[in-house]
Amino acid sequence: MKAALLGIEHPHSLAHLGTLQALPEIDGIVLWDPSRSALTAARQKQGDKIIDTTTDLNEILGRDDLFFAIAALRNDLGPDIFIRLLQGGLHLLAEKPIGRTAADTLRVMAAAQETGKKLGVCYQNRSGPLIQQARNFVSQGLLGPLLSVEVRLLTTQVQFRNPQHWLFDKERSGGGILSWLGCHYLDMIRYVAQDEIVSVTAEMATRNDAPISVEDIATVSMRLKSGAVASLHAGYTLALSGGGYHNPSGYDTYFGVNGRLGRMYWGGSGRSNHLEVETTHPDWASAPQRRFDFDLAQSAAYGGVSGEHFVRAFIGAAQGQGALPAGGADALQVARIVDAAYASNDQGQRIEVEGPAS
Repeated sequence: MKAALLGIEHPHSLAHLGTLQALPEIDGIVLWDPSRSALTAARQKQGDKIIDTTTDLNEILGRDDLFFAIAALRNDLGPDIFIRLLQGGLHLLAEKPIGRTAADTLRVMAAAQETGKKLGVCYQNRSGPLIQQARNFVSQGLLGPLLSVEVRLLTTQVQFRNPQHWLFDKERSGGGILSWLGCHYLDMIRYVAQDEIVSVTAEMATRNDAPISVEDIATVSMRLKSGAVASLHAGYTLALSGGGYHNPSGYDTYFGVNGRLGRMYWGGSGRSNHLEVETTHPDWASAPQRRFDFDLAQSAAYGGVSGEHFVRAFIGAAQGQGALPAGGADALQVARIVDAAYASNDQGQRIEVEGPAS
């Protein structure tokens, strides 16, 4: 099949192009971006499978040989273009967070429902084998009823990430580290715990010296529907880890899940592929503490081979085979949590989060 990639200057665009080139199902790629020079540069760097480039979105919408599009666009510009794509007959895998607010996401979801086209969102961390294993352990009751989830996401300081980029302009981005990177971890809390976040209390600050209009530090306390609690500390804080958006050494993360019977956790500097589990569950009586190591296969796809699996699952859902790996409803719920966190910070109080439609 043939696919379109919309947006070449987004921080994740070339990674998405790598995914499309890595998938044997894709035999042709069409690129769209308002910048002709960006299109030319992309073709020079990663020309495999590219059959056409255009600066005219109508040319994309006028083609009858495209099955789906991956779109990575500025947060304030994305929703209107996403709607045009869906109305033009394309299934859409959109970069997170889809828009600046939950209201933006709702508009795009409405277009998908009206047209019958699939709307996916790039929360591809879900497809990682470690995340899948952690989710399965919760499903099996290995940790018992959950007590808490604790998450840390620290990455390189704003000065190493181009402070003039639209990501640090509230009018164009909608928010800072919470909406740009924290959203992945909010989604993982929901996905791994298989529970919904029902209220939040948040504190945010802008502590870097760079002249930006969004938060670069965020702490969020959350209550889950089950009664468990969760916390997220996100910040552009690392001073000695270099720059770049695909820099494995530029992240220090931790994800821990605590239950009545035990706990599991993973993380650390760089990409940690080790899952530590300890439990008093009777099935593990002979070895109550275990470590799982994941030696990940290499791929040019965004997120490696698991990134290939994520996009392949999206394609399957668009063909009527299986469920979306992450869909518009997931993007909406994360956006509601982010909106509530910003409201909590502004109002100085706990904010309830609207739940998914039953």
